[in-house]
Parts: sequence; structure tokens; C-alpha cells
Amino acid sequence: MLVVRHEVLPQRWVVRSGIRWLFGIGACALFISLAHGQATRDLSKVEVKTHKITDNFHVLDFGGQGSSVGVLTGQDGVLMVDAQFAPLGPKIEAAIKQLSSQPIRYVINTHVHGDHTGGNEYFARLGATIVAHQQVRASMMQRKPPVADAALPRIVYDSNLTLNINGQDIRLIAIPRAHTNGDTLVHFPGLDIIVVGDLFRPTPYPHIDLASGGTFQGNIDGLDTLIKLSGPDTRIIAGHGGPISDRATVITQRQLMLTVRDRVAALIAQGKSEQEVLAARVTEGLDPKVPQSDITVDRFVREVYADLKGDTKVAH
Repeated sequence: MLVVRHEVLPQRWVVRSGIRWLFGIGACALFISLAHGQATRDLSKVEVKTHKITDNFHVLDFGGQGSSVGVLTGQDGVLMVDAQFAPLGPKIEAAIKQLSSQPIRYVINTHVHGDHTGGNEYFARLGATIVAHQQVRASMMQRKPPVADAALPRIVYDSNLTLNINGQDIRLIAIPRAHTNGDTLVHFPGLDIIVVGDLFRPTPYPHIDLASGGTFQGNIDGLDTLIKLSGPDTRIIAGHGGPISDRATVITQRQLMLTVRDRVAALIAQGKSEQEVLAARVTEGLDPKVPQSDITVDRFVREVYADLKGDTKVAH
């Protein structure tokens, strides 16, 4: 067990497991992708809705524009899970001020996509420490265009990590090569809440970002971990698809994914091309169970096909 304390952090901050505290390293790059919309969306009219989950935990929702944001409040300061697109920083700050008079001190990124890391610089300049899996930092540093060093995570980990903030043990559980190559489940066992980023989405078909190192099997393994961590009353906070989901919905999605995989694998074994697999309607019978299936089904089937064929270059 490794315990790390630093004079700029509250005395109650405790870190366990493998950890690295990182300071500035010259020119860096932030992942800002047109595929994730920060450069193309008009976010000026987005309204922030606040959902109370417990007295000290809330979820900020943005009406389908980017990811939700988890907010833990308390005497140690505010902890956020995910940072949304950069232009939404001031609106998030204003919404949090309605919940707590304490400063925003910590931001955890569940993965590298722009609607989860885009606001890092804004909140870092307010004094927040950014925490993420080491692969998130590595991926951000490899991307273009370059951004301010402040956007990069300062605390990184390569496996599991536990923080103690506001009287809560907060478990950061690394899920390798799932939605991306650096996903994290953020578990608040004392509150029976798990924030999952985009590992699980209750509304559309799943999204496996193969180009960012995601894999189908890694996603299944991540759902298995989520199911094992969850009980019947666990509140599961996904990045997209509503403020709260539950264990039963995760189990249903896992089975859906396996069904599609098996159908696609059977067609690949017959020598079918991607277009032939799409034309075969491998999600028949499943689409009515998946909200927004019409706009995400082809992408999901392409991702499953590419993953099974070992091809990480998927056209969206």
C-alpha cells in the first residue's frame, strides 16, 4: 500500500494503490475530435439540469449535448467526474455554485473523449487537480492540436486507485481496452453509486471506439466488473442516456452485445463482407428494445465486425 500526501491537498486526502503525481511536461496535446463534436456544436444554448441523487451527490445533465457530470460535495471541496466540452465550463461552474460554496478541487476523467476531458483546462485554472488513468494522459499528449499543459491529468494510475474525499472512499477501477484504451469506473461504495463514463450507455447501441484502443471483449469484461460491483439498488450513472440506470439494464445490454457478436461471427465464418453483414439485419428483434437504435445500429454492427476481423479503422 502506498500513501501519498501533499501539502497543497486537504489533510483528509489519501491515495492507495499505484499512483504517480505528475507535473508539467512541455508541449502537450488534447484530444479534440470532430467525431465527438466540440469543434462543430453550438453549445451556447445548452441548459444544465441538476438531478439530486443523494444529499451530497448530484448529476448534471446537458440535454444530450455531451456527457453527464457527477458532482460530490463536502468540506474537502467539490469533486467532479468528467469535465464536458470546454465551452460548457462556466455553466458547469455556475450550476455547482448552487450546490456548494466550496471550490472545485478535483476532476476525474473516465476516459479521453472530448466531452469528458474538454473542460480540464478550465477547471484546472480554477484550482482543480485532474485525475485519470495514465493512458488518458498518454493519449492526450499524442493528439493534435496542442493545448495548455493545465489540461493534462496530474494524478495518474495504471490499475485501481482509492481516494478519500469528503468522507467517502472513492474507488477508481481501471477497465483496459473497453470503450477506449483507458476507461475508469468511479465507485462510491458508501453512497452505492457508480459513475461509468461511456463503458455503458442505456439508450443507444453501445459504442466501441476501436480507433482509440477499445475492444469488444474489453467492453464485455468491463460490464462484468460493473455487474459484480452492483447490487439491486445501486445507482449507475452513465455518460449518456439519463441520470440513473441500474444493474438489470447492464445485464440486458451485456446479453444484447453477446447476441449481436455471435450473429456477426457466424456471418464472418461464412465469408460475408461488412456490407453483407449490415444487410443481414443482425439486430433484428433487438432494435425495439434499444432507444435511438435507428441512428446507432449500423455503427455498432460495423464496430463488432471490425473488432472480430481485427480491423481498428472503422468508418462512422
